Amino acid sequence: MSSTDTNNQQATLHTDLNENIREVRDRFGNSEDLIMKSISYGPDSAIALLYIEGLTDTQVVNHAILQMLLSRDREALSVQTKDMPSPLTYIGDEVLTVGGIGLLTDFDSLFLNLLSGDVILLLDGYAEALYICAAGWEDRNVSEPTTQSVVRGPMEAFTENVRTNSALIRRKIKDPQLWMQTREIGTVTKTTVAVMYIHQIAEESLVQEVFRRLDQIRIDGILESGYIEEFIQDKTWTPFPTVYNTERPDAVAASLLEGKIAIIVDGTPFVLLVPAFFVQFFQSPEDYYHRSDISSLLRILRYLAFLIAMLAPSVYIAVTTFHQEMLPTNLLINLAAQREGVPFPAFVEALLMEVTFEILREAGVRMPKTVGQAVSIVGTLVIGQSAVEAGVVSAVMVIIVAITAISSFVSPANNLGISVRMLRFVFMGLAASFGLIGIMVGLFALVFHLNSLRSFGIPYMSTFAPFAGNNQKDSLVRVPWPFMRNRPTETGRNNPVRQKPATQPKR
Repeated sequence: MSSTDTNNQQATLHTDLNENIREVRDRFGNSEDLIMKSISYGPDSAIALLYIEGLTDTQVVNHAILQMLLSRDREALSVQTKDMPSPLTYIGDEVLTVGGIGLLTDFDSLFLNLLSGDVILLLDGYAEALYICAAGWEDRNVSEPTTQSVVRGPMEAFTENVRTNSALIRRKIKDPQLWMQTREIGTVTKTTVAVMYIHQIAEESLVQEVFRRLDQIRIDGILESGYIEEFIQDKTWTPFPTVYNTERPDAVAASLLEGKIAIIVDGTPFVLLVPAFFVQFFQSPEDYYHRSDISSLLRILRYLAFLIAMLAPSVYIAVTTFHQEMLPTNLLINLAAQREGVPFPAFVEALLMEVTFEILREAGVRMPKTVGQAVSIVGTLVIGQSAVEAGVVSAVMVIIVAITAISSFVSPANNLGISVRMLRFVFMGLAASFGLIGIMVGLFALVFHLNSLRSFGIPYMSTFAPFAGNNQKDSLVRVPWPFMRNRPTETGRNNPVRQKPATQPKR
């Protein structure tokens, strides 16, 4: 007999109940959280219930399963099911009052359902098992968003439970066309990954591409959506994120209505949205809850903050090192006086301050919440003031670094802020080497790189390149809702009309 045949035979459930129990115990290494309850079933057979303590709702086990089995006349029940081809089906349909019941025939399915919180019912003399949905582990309650907070809008965020997250989305989109399909990814963790999309809006080719990329993942474990993001992104070597992630159900619902696809990973509160575009990282859910003029002003401010966070230190280095003639005389004299005692060139001065601030920022994130914020503020003030008094850096450089750091937090998407922090050092090096010419060359290279990116085959700079006039209503600015009648052309071609023109009331 070949090894393949042996494995297949071992994977099939046995007719002997004791052999099945022994196989389960051996595979679990006699783990103490594996609970087993035996019930006599007729004169010569028995029923065994298996579940994992902590993953299963014990109230369901005690009241909806054990109580129903023990309340029946087991002798009569044995006679009723004796001549049936599948007595487990009769028990599931006629005896138990729990929804979500099905048959299993192999150990792999048994272990997967058992570790998912289900109760496994084994019957002596039959090579089948009954799984009973009774998952009931402890979950974190729905709370406010921590990374994407807003002043006006829903104050609820995703949790680590994939079913809770899908329910939060369905609460906002009450349409049967909102479809969800799941995959089990990870040979060891077997993490549930759910894909949600609106069938009548999302393009079928995009949906199939998402499933194709998910099915190609071969890894032993998926612990967070970041694993999935790196596997399905179009280009690996780029500082810009090409997959959007959010912890806000309203942001996911809005993207689904535009024809995008949501990927929910069990065990993380961050949901992935594909495809992602450059303009999307400057759009906040709050933009659609305020009036259009306020939203447009805030969005323009974010683009300005993006440029300041990326270019402010490099422009200062270039002007003070190569292009002093561009400064007014009084300002130039003032800067020269401040830098008179500084022993380092502007590039080294900026590099020291930027690296110091990055260390302080990372330390503030890792410190306990009770002291992290206080240490970050005190450390920044003390180090900045002490550095200026010691003559290591100039006061203007402290101002530049502070404005740059504050501007990097303006972006609604944290991963875009990290990209800006990386690019800032590149532009600082170009400015120190070639001045403003180096900055311009770097900007041209950056624009070329952005235009080369794709997100699930769609240009990353869509709306701007290729230019789409209809999409300008929600790019740099946002026009009032009555004028945004169509969905974005990149993802909404399947069902482009979002709203019908308003009818004028009769006078």
